[in-house]
Amino acid sequence: MDHEATRRDALDRIAAAQDLEAVEALRVAFLGKQGSISALLKTLGGMSPEQRQSEGPKIHGLREAVTDALAARKAALESAALEARLAAETVDLTLPAAEAPRGSIHPVSQVMDELAEIFADLGFAVATGPEIEDDWHNFTALNMPESHPARAMHDTFYLPDRTDDGRELVLRTHTSPVQIRAMLSQGAPLRIIAPGRVYRSDSDSTHTPMFHQVEGLVIDKGIHLGHLKWTLETFLKAFFERDDIVLRLRPSYFPFTEPSVEVDTGYAWVDGRRVIGGSGDAPGHAWMELLGSGMVNRHVLAAGGLDPDEWQGFAFGVGVDRLAMLKYGMNDLRAFFDGDVRWLRHYGFSALDVPTLSAGVGTPA
Repeated sequence: MDHEATRRDALDRIAAAQDLEAVEALRVAFLGKQGSISALLKTLGGMSPEQRQSEGPKIHGLREAVTDALAARKAALESAALEARLAAETVDLTLPAAEAPRGSIHPVSQVMDELAEIFADLGFAVATGPEIEDDWHNFTALNMPESHPARAMHDTFYLPDRTDDGRELVLRTHTSPVQIRAMLSQGAPLRIIAPGRVYRSDSDSTHTPMFHQVEGLVIDKGIHLGHLKWTLETFLKAFFERDDIVLRLRPSYFPFTEPSVEVDTGYAWVDGRRVIGGSGDAPGHAWMELLGSGMVNRHVLAAGGLDPDEWQGFAFGVGVDRLAMLKYGMNDLRAFFDGDVRWLRHYGFSALDVPTLSAGVGTPA
């Protein structure tokens, strides 16, 4: 693809935009979830390492150029509109002030975009799957047969209907079924993240019946725990925008990984909130469990149609809502779903706050 021609065409269209609505329409067309440049980013996961090394900088450069051009055009149009208003209007100081309504991007949506941006830079593609899942993909293929006690741990919502071949239907309890579907449809090597909504019968200040999760999966030859640790460190440093992230890996158990590890990160209390960074053994710091991970179990690889003697992989999963709470200082998960406009105005993001690694991903509106 001629990225330079695409760049010129995009910049010409942005420069020709006559109003903010046109700028927003172009932003969606280029950078939205179904946008043309976003589609190019999603192709990186399917490229060979040599292709990613060649095409990755071009595609990211194209996105940054379009992002900068959109911001500049928006600022120019807003400035011109303000000057026109100042020239045409007078202010009646006797009238009460009124706040014009405006929309905001929900923090979960913002964090989803941040995750996609960070992992796209690492060569991951975004994979999706159905939220109503059959129990084979949700449990059995993930090394949890019908008698496995882990099924009870998930507090599953079962549906009365069944599939045509008699499998039970559930609201998926994690996004791990996407890993199985991706292995079966794409084979190996594979490098994906699977963000989305998941459901469990639980509710308190840190749990809700519906929440958001992102899982990562890498399948290749010669993969080991060192690759997993480096990937998680690189991701968390980019997400929290700190270079002092320190991880501690503890042995654990998950049916779908072997060996399995819980990942802790150091943090300190600052102004009444947890701030991620530093070692948990440092003075004034502590360790906090953040996510689960491990090497993909041989039975899971086999269920995904891969030879476990040829292919190895690692997987990890973390709650998107929890990441948002830690990064932006929120203390109650239930507020994410209350629909309180005041909360969203405080924590929400502007529609044009497009996260980029070069410009930062963490500045709220």
